[in-house]
Amino acid sequence: MTAIPVAPPENRWATPKRVSLVPLVALIFFSVSGGAYGIESLFSTSGPGMGILLILVAPLIYSVPHALVCAELGTAIPVEGGYYHWVKRGLGRFWAFQQGLLQWVCSFVDMALYPVMFTSYLTSLISAVAPGEHVFFEFHLYKADIQVDLNWVICAGVIVVFTLLNLMGAGWVGDSSVAFAVICLTPMLVLTAIGGYHLLSDGINPVSSMTAEQGQSTWNAFGAGLFIVMWNYSGWDSVSTVAGEMENPRKHLPKALFWSVLLIIVGYLLPSLASLAVGADGENGWKNWKEGALPDIAGELAGPWLQYVVTVGGLFASVAMFSALLASYSRLPSSLSHDGYLPQWVSKESKRYKMPIASIIGSSVVYALFCFSSFQSLVIYDVFLTNIGILLEVAALIALRVREPHLERPYKIPGGWWSVGLIALCLTGVSVWAALEQYNEEGTKAVVYSLIVVGASLLLYPLLAARKAARASAAADRAAANGQDAGEPGPYEAYGLSGWRPDSAQGDRAADGAGADSVEA
Repeated sequence: MTAIPVAPPENRWATPKRVSLVPLVALIFFSVSGGAYGIESLFSTSGPGMGILLILVAPLIYSVPHALVCAELGTAIPVEGGYYHWVKRGLGRFWAFQQGLLQWVCSFVDMALYPVMFTSYLTSLISAVAPGEHVFFEFHLYKADIQVDLNWVICAGVIVVFTLLNLMGAGWVGDSSVAFAVICLTPMLVLTAIGGYHLLSDGINPVSSMTAEQGQSTWNAFGAGLFIVMWNYSGWDSVSTVAGEMENPRKHLPKALFWSVLLIIVGYLLPSLASLAVGADGENGWKNWKEGALPDIAGELAGPWLQYVVTVGGLFASVAMFSALLASYSRLPSSLSHDGYLPQWVSKESKRYKMPIASIIGSSVVYALFCFSSFQSLVIYDVFLTNIGILLEVAALIALRVREPHLERPYKIPGGWWSVGLIALCLTGVSVWAALEQYNEEGTKAVVYSLIVVGASLLLYPLLAARKAARASAAADRAAANGQDAGEPGPYEAYGLSGWRPDSAQGDRAADGAGADSVEA
């Protein structure tokens, strides 16, 4: 009797879990916002009337234009690495390298803020975890005194936990983000209901004062507040770097961006209006609001129980933002590695989850180091580098509209060149203005830090490009000596994903129907 061959059991981990529509909305939500946590200083700086106005106006001149750019480019080039490949196809290798490296460096201080935010909320519940409360040891590094205390250990623990989650893939990060969104937004709904009740029952006008002080000009209030609200409305391109792990990004990405914009605006607007029920004066009045004041505001409105609930929401918002952004930023060194600028081991994948192990873990180690208070002041270059990235994406959009008018664009910004021009004007104007505000606030220190980072990136490119060319030449010589054909680029390599194989996780995560047009300038 002939034995019937039995197929081997299907490996459930062979294909990484994909990000569907609802988790994609949650990922964008935490990449940009995370809720009303952190927006409190807007009102003490600009006043309640101007603060509410900015929450409504800033999306029109900053968020929506950037989201439209991301929708068009993200559906036209829906591959792992996202905006790195947008710029590569539109502007060429040099500018793509600057985009990838500068945004990854920008993440060093940006990402370190979220574990620190987590411990700051935890400190309000457990005072023993305050910075410097329990010091294990200290050491001196160059000009900085490094203090390893319980606070930093908790920051490192948060990073370890969500690094492990990220090693399972963006699909799992997206699903966990949905759960975190429910946990974070529920306290905001309760706060909105209670604060709204006080506004109505007590006859309080939340926007009775337009500016923060009687002598403050409207323009000054608008300018100071816009700088704050920009931070809370930035990051729309973050999720693009995991486009290859999405379910049908060409269909879902525009929808997810649309719903995320609405969710984030409402998530800022309603809790802010409700919180203004505490009034202007007093310890928790809006004149004294600072970042992290929301739990105290909740306690003023409803007592210690709501203060505790909002604090717990802040804890989860902090880790959810770290987790979502780690999924985004960790794909940048992996993409640079695939293109030959970084060593190949940087993009080495785990066998089970098909994730770039070294890229994710290496990024997390850097973020843990930047959690030391001695390095947190470096955040002043964040605004400059973020805006450089946005402007490069706008330039890539324009370049592709001119040079590749027939490129398949499942979503195309309506309105033709008038809309593109208006978007470019808005984003350029806001970015330049924000850089000037950063200079006025931090002085030459911010400019110097930014010039150092940008200068280093400019110098690195020719060195790494020469190394890449030498390795490619050596590989071609070896192939010729062995009588082998170097081979034609595959469909994914046509997007500039050098070294990506059709049967690899990256090949699988390059979106179906992405096209085979050359990425090169």
